[in-house]
Amino acid sequence: MSLDTADAPAESTTATGRLVVTGASGQLGRGVVDALLARGVDAGRILATGRRTEALADLAAKGVATAHVDFADPSTIDAALKTGDTLLLVSGSEVGNRVPQHRNVIDAAARAGVARIVYTSAPKATTSTLILAPEHKATEELLAASGVPTTILRNGWYTENYVGAYQQAVEAGSFIGSVGDGLVSSASRADYAEAAAVALITDGLEGRVFELSGDVAWSHDDLAAAFSEVAGTEITYRDLSSEEHTAALEAAGLDAGTVGFVVGLDANTREGLLGVVNGELAELIGRPTTPLVDGLRAAVGASVAAA
Repeated sequence: MSLDTADAPAESTTATGRLVVTGASGQLGRGVVDALLARGVDAGRILATGRRTEALADLAAKGVATAHVDFADPSTIDAALKTGDTLLLVSGSEVGNRVPQHRNVIDAAARAGVARIVYTSAPKATTSTLILAPEHKATEELLAASGVPTTILRNGWYTENYVGAYQQAVEAGSFIGSVGDGLVSSASRADYAEAAAVALITDGLEGRVFELSGDVAWSHDDLAAAFSEVAGTEITYRDLSSEEHTAALEAAGLDAGTVGFVVGLDANTREGLLGVVNGELAELIGRPTTPLVDGLRAAVGASVAAA
């Protein structure tokens, strides 16, 4: 079906299996289940899975089926999947262990005869030098070799990733980085969750790859302005060289691995790897993506509420 005119794509009329959402005890997976319900999907058609089934109790109370699934334990995946299911593989949270864990899910999906796998990947995963791309590239290769029809959602940067920086900046009145003039086209987690829900319920997306990002590419000066608006006080951004940034983070007591990741990610931002805007996310969800300041305000509020 077309994705450019309907406000809410209709639920698939050809698929008869369940919609299986992995990682539903985490924030993105939970958001996908919420988005499916908001779009009128019958709760009985959804299977929400996660390692912490106690975190799924409120979904079960709404009629959503739940199951324990641990990517590291193939038997739990086999027990959850059935022929004809459409499976959302939310990329694992254990960086460094994602590929073998994702392989377990993909192999189980192939054994079960699922109808399609929707996978949350990274921007231009198969060609990008983004520090996070290699595990996603390897997973996309596993999907291609599996024989299972797939839809790839290459999620861009999340606005929620800046909550920690915001909290530190409010205390200090400023924050640092080494992004230069690099831009970021972030969107909210809710935007990406809704996109995954749409991909699960929309016909004709087999073999499609979506490069998803926010509608606006912003600078770190723009981020400082957003921080200032949410905090109600002026916050500034100071740009450093990679070497200066490394020294500052080391002086703050961060371990070498974290320092390398942060500085490397800022280098990726400086190179423009997180600033692509193409409108595919807005087209998929049928509305504009959440503006930076709105997404940040919501994320900060959620963080405070959870504290």
